[in-house]
Amino acid sequence: MKQELITIKKGEYEKLKKKAEIADDILLQLELSLKDAEEGKIRKVA
Repeated sequence: MKQELITIKKGEYEKLKKKAEIADDILLQLELSLKDAEEGKIRKVA
């Protein structure tokens, strides 16, 4: 697959970079939560 080069403003790049970091963190938290659920480490709180 041929790679293409694009140009974006630095502010837009920083914004996309921050969103990627947040998305990575959310995915990590979700994976850990699913692991805890599989291991029975989650309790229902009323």
